[in-house]
Amino acid sequence: MICGSTGGVRRRASAAAAATGVLLTLLSGCGASGSGDGSAGAGPTPHGHVEGAEETAEPQWRLILAAARGGRIHSLDPATGRSVPVGEAAGLTAMRTDGRHAYLTTGDAQRVVDTGVWTVDHGDHVHYYRAPARTVGDLRAAGTPEVAGDLAVTTLAAGGAVRVLDRKALDDGKIQEPARVEAAVAVPYAGHLLAASDGTGHVAVHDREGHRISQLPEPCPDPRGQAITRRGAVLGCSDGALLVTGEDGRFAAEKIPYPGEVPAGERALEFRHRPGSNVLAAAAGDKGAWVLDIAARTWKRVGSVPAVAVNAVGEDSPVLLLGRDGVLRSYDPGTGKQEADVKLLKDTGSLKERPSPVIQVDTMRAYVNDPAGNAVHEIDYNDDLRKARSFKLPFAPAHMVETGW
Repeated sequence: MICGSTGGVRRRASAAAAATGVLLTLLSGCGASGSGDGSAGAGPTPHGHVEGAEETAEPQWRLILAAARGGRIHSLDPATGRSVPVGEAAGLTAMRTDGRHAYLTTGDAQRVVDTGVWTVDHGDHVHYYRAPARTVGDLRAAGTPEVAGDLAVTTLAAGGAVRVLDRKALDDGKIQEPARVEAAVAVPYAGHLLAASDGTGHVAVHDREGHRISQLPEPCPDPRGQAITRRGAVLGCSDGALLVTGEDGRFAAEKIPYPGEVPAGERALEFRHRPGSNVLAAAAGDKGAWVLDIAARTWKRVGSVPAVAVNAVGEDSPVLLLGRDGVLRSYDPGTGKQEADVKLLKDTGSLKERPSPVIQVDTMRAYVNDPAGNAVHEIDYNDDLRKARSFKLPFAPAHMVETGW
């Protein structure tokens, strides 16, 4: 149950909640329900109330889209199919997100856009919010960063430096940078920052102000890629993945090695997964995709075609791979067996260009942007990759992230 909002729940959201077990029926501890617009009414402030935002009964996914080299940034609501402009970013070359904010690489700067949708997970219950989208501001920074975030901070790692942004300030429409750390990869985790050095492979634990506290005993050589799961934080290393767990300021690290020697061109460089889930996917160069199961502590290679984009839905759910032939394929993450395929992109010439299409996944659907077709395709990954809908757009959506997490 969602504390605070009492609106009706769409069938899709209800199915997602039942399937994932994310929402528990816990009325205790929830205050009086707010008014329909999410504002505080007479009496005590509702539990979970956020000033200026509307609390909703279901997740507020949004697909943030832009053409190559930028211009107007659009927000597409998959529930309604409506697309609205939410900002501008001329010269756009890449887009990343921390779940609420979009980080737009424009030459020597990062433009931050608050997309106005987000989730607050209290563990035993979840709150969903929406508010007007707005441009927060610009950061002077070169390169496309790896972005990771939690409720307290967001980290932007690029060029050997990690910028730490205050999340509350971002939510309030301001950019504040309380810390900067020298590292190749960083991830906020358990109230701290885990930062992996490119030269030494050492993984240091910092507080949120950037002060070094300790160093993990297990190194991570040539760190590339990171993820946050419910079982710990993951850093990609040349010899596998480093799983870090922590509680009350104490951290432990465990290496999950690759199954044998892996050429440099086939190692995992960027992990993709449904946020919070424990199954990760990464392209394996021209040899399909890697599946990293955190619970089982195993790597598995699936497929054999060069991957343009990959993503993992979660435990006992498909791993998705979009090949250079324009075919979307799904694989069983446990056995590696291919389960379904569908020819999705007709014009495959653009797949050799950058940026390439991506696969975004939520609890019920996957989305693939199709720049050559001026469309975004919605895929039911639980129904043999059935194409549920295609959203036609008046521009070529070269960039896409999904927010609302």
